[in-house]
Amino acid sequence: MFRGPGSAGLPRAPGPRKPAPRSLSCLSDLDGSAAPEPRPCRPPGSPGRAPPPLPAPSGCEPRLRPIILRRARSLPSSLERRQKATGAPGAACGPGCSRQHRVRFADALGLELTQVKVFNAGDDPSVPLHVLSRLAINSDLCCSSQDLEFNLQCLVPDFPPPIEAADFGERVGRQLVCLERVTCSDLGISGTVRVRNVAFEKQVAVRYTFSSWRSAHEAVARWRGPAGDEGTEDVFSFGFPVPPFLLALGSRVHFALRYRVAGAEYWDNNNGRDYSLTCRNHALHMPRGECEESWIHFI
Repeated sequence: MFRGPGSAGLPRAPGPRKPAPRSLSCLSDLDGSAAPEPRPCRPPGSPGRAPPPLPAPSGCEPRLRPIILRRARSLPSSLERRQKATGAPGAACGPGCSRQHRVRFADALGLELTQVKVFNAGDDPSVPLHVLSRLAINSDLCCSSQDLEFNLQCLVPDFPPPIEAADFGERVGRQLVCLERVTCSDLGISGTVRVRNVAFEKQVAVRYTFSSWRSAHEAVARWRGPAGDEGTEDVFSFGFPVPPFLLALGSRVHFALRYRVAGAEYWDNNNGRDYSLTCRNHALHMPRGECEESWIHFI
């Protein structure tokens, strides 16, 4: 039955389905009856047209500018650098032309590995004193076949080590505190002290002076450990610095030890004479084999 244009049309029968496209470029093939629109194509070699000007910004909006991307240039190859340095390939070198090859080293960041420092002929080099003294020692070794002997100014104890004395144990029992030994070095004076373990809480200190007791200083000793397996005696260690002016010949350092335990105070002052150290010339023997060519470590 035919119906007019004003009447509602019957639904169409479903047509054959086409497979779904795998890419967006196939969307135009879904409708076979629709003809593809021709796209304007610029023939190769024809000059292109300038892009249309951008519209003027309105209000406070900034004006847009096109972003121009430039392609990075590759570094020249070794052959190109060599040809650029020496001229064109095959060209003869004229008079006054010199071809010199230079080698430059760089680190991971491309910085120079070498550093050039220019010295004037009239300037004297600044050489440290310890290097000069070491060179003087080696020059003496080269001219002599014997071991080197020289004198050093240092603090030397005026007493033998008390721990090596036969009555050391008796002194510890009588005084409850006694010096064991003392050593001197570039860092100052250090030593060890033996005390009787009277109580758990105890304090050991060293009182010293550089001006014959016109002024004095104190340094607290630290507990080092028990002296034996019995636990009746403990060992303390102490140390204090020495000022540079005491390295003059004849300078002296005096010190004594104080031990506080159980509310009492005990002293060890070397039987009333004080322990003292005097700055003297100390002879030092150095074998030739240990000093030869050792100056290179100081440069």
